[in-house]
Parts: sequence; C-alpha cells; structure tokens
Amino acid sequence: MDPSEVEFFGEKELVTIVPNFNFDTIHLISGSVGPFRAGLPVKVPIWLAVNLKQQQKCRIIHQEWMDSESLNETKEQEKLSKLFTKMPSNHYIDEAQLLLSIASDDIPDADAIRTAVKDIWDIRMSKLRTSIDAFLKSEGLHAKLNHLTAMEINSVRPLLPHALDQVLRIQSGGRMTQSQHHP
Repeated sequence: MDPSEVEFFGEKELVTIVPNFNFDTIHLISGSVGPFRAGLPVKVPIWLAVNLKQQQKCRIIHQEWMDSESLNETKEQEKLSKLFTKMPSNHYIDEAQLLLSIASDDIPDADAIRTAVKDIWDIRMSKLRTSIDAFLKSEGLHAKLNHLTAMEINSVRPLLPHALDQVLRIQSGGRMTQSQHHP
C-alpha cells in the first residue's frame, strides 16, 4: 500500500462543516450525508468537505483534536514516553495535512497546529526507527508496536522485509563459513 492509499482511508474520517447552501440528503456507498442547510453544521467525510471547500460552498470546522495546546501536550507525552502513545486519530497526519492545506483559513492557530503535528510525526518516526534498529539487532522474531497509525506503519513497511532478508543472508553466510571450516 502506498501513502496515497493510506490517505484515501483517512479521507473517509468525518469532519463537521457549515454549508452555505441547501440540499437534500446525499446517499453514498459509504452511507448517507446531509441534509445540508445553510448555516447548520453537518458531519461529512473529509473528501467531501475538501471538495465543497474548494467550491467555496462550506466552512470546515477543525477536528476536536486539532488544538495547538492539546497537540503540544501530546508532543510532550510522546517525548517522555519510551513507548508509543495513543494518537487522537489513527489518521492524524493525513487529516491534518488535508485540512490545513485546504482550510487553514477556517482553523484557528493553523501554523501552530501544523508545527505540532510535524513535531509529533518526527518524534514518532525517530522512535520507530530506533525500535526497528533494536529489533533487528536483537534478532527477534516478532515485535509489538502498539498505537502506531496507518501512515506510520506504511512508512516503514518497505524497509522491514529488505532488512530482515539482509539479516538472514548475513546469518546464513556465517553458518556456511562455519560449516566449511568444520567438515
């Protein structure tokens, strides 16, 4: 799965919009949304909110977790914890990037939120690389990584099979050398 596919799943998360038009309920494969009444908040998938925002047909209400203070608290918790902490959304990075790129004018403290999300991502990716390195060095057979998000898992997915193949080749090469010396 590539990052665009993970983002596709993130776009299905619901966000609240305030439409500036009236329209009946829309029946989608994933479920029904609406009815849309000008000035009344309604929950829609992010992909639809982005589309309506681009057409200037709504205002997007930022996600509850998209608050600079709570994100900075999450960042500090992540720094202090050896383990991964639970994120406010399984698609926090995707949601933040989509909403901040399209609706930064609707989101208070958009720059502070963007910075906090990026800092959290960097901390978690560093922690993930360190965990993978320790796992490979320990020659473990399995690892438990709780609270990773879909994009975080996807970002290291291509690395692991290659790294484990290299470890196997090194281990196999060492055994062949030993068996050649001790017939």
